[in-house]
Amino acid sequence: MSGSASILSIGPHRLRNNAFLAPMAGITDRPMRKLAERFGAGMVVSEMIASNALAVGNQDMARKLGRPGALPHMVQLAGCEAEWMARGAKMAHDAGADIIDINFGCPAKRVTNGFSGSALMRVPDHAMTLIDAVVGATPLPVTVKMRLGWDDDSLNAADMARRAVNAGVQMITVHGRTRQQFYKGHARWELVRAVVEAVDVPVVVNGDIVDLHTAREALRLSGAAAVMLGRGAQGQPWKVAQIGAGLLGQAGPEAPSGAARTALVAEHYEDMLAEYGTAVGLRAARKHLDWYMEAAGIVLAKPERTQFLNSDDPADVLRQIGHIFTDQEKAAA
Repeated sequence: MSGSASILSIGPHRLRNNAFLAPMAGITDRPMRKLAERFGAGMVVSEMIASNALAVGNQDMARKLGRPGALPHMVQLAGCEAEWMARGAKMAHDAGADIIDINFGCPAKRVTNGFSGSALMRVPDHAMTLIDAVVGATPLPVTVKMRLGWDDDSLNAADMARRAVNAGVQMITVHGRTRQQFYKGHARWELVRAVVEAVDVPVVVNGDIVDLHTAREALRLSGAAAVMLGRGAQGQPWKVAQIGAGLLGQAGPEAPSGAARTALVAEHYEDMLAEYGTAVGLRAARKHLDWYMEAAGIVLAKPERTQFLNSDDPADVLRQIGHIFTDQEKAAA
């Protein structure tokens, strides 16, 4: 399917724009997705959920099923066994998922060593059994996220996408790197075009998309219908919405600054404590606080940065958020 400015639909779900927040393990939890949705992202996707752990009652995996807002709720499942993927899909459906995404793209060794994620691109026949299991287990629309291939000697994304669509998959997302690239080098958006030409469902291009310019270039080179942001949204949950609006020729939300940014960071922090509990939430929030500082251009001296990020006192962290994000921006103005 060639690239188009028209807004996508996945099954019965018509999306509000064509810029999506990527699933990122340990990052796109419910608090992060809630903010991206509120600013105006076209779609947000859950963190990768291990189907076998979900199926046997792992509470952390069950927590990841949480719906962030009113958008169609896309849940991403990972696994290597058809039985567990089918059980996971049924549980996601029962928990309120609207769309199931299957992970064929995660490059992390802890995932590929378990023969999940992008390792499945080395065994296409087995990968198709997982798709058949999920499509057969639930009436929900099923999508797949993959990479170009395992390495440059096996760029099989187009063939796998064709087979996936024949099995009932309704959208394909492709990160423009191989597994062996991990996140090094550049995403090769032009190589996603082979996938676009191979299938008659929407294709989403992913990798190195950080602003409206790179989004438009990725769409031009790939012919894809939509873009997906991952690292480009870290510390900037409004960025997805800005790009989605820009692709439609509309004005997107302004990046918050001053007191508005301070309030946003504090809200995100407190929401993470509520999501995980204080002990885990304190640690989980640190990377987000660091990304918010980076996005705002705030550079702290090492002792001050260490004190801020490592504090175990939520009240102290909130006080420092007020100082850092309000006072620092005033000083830079």
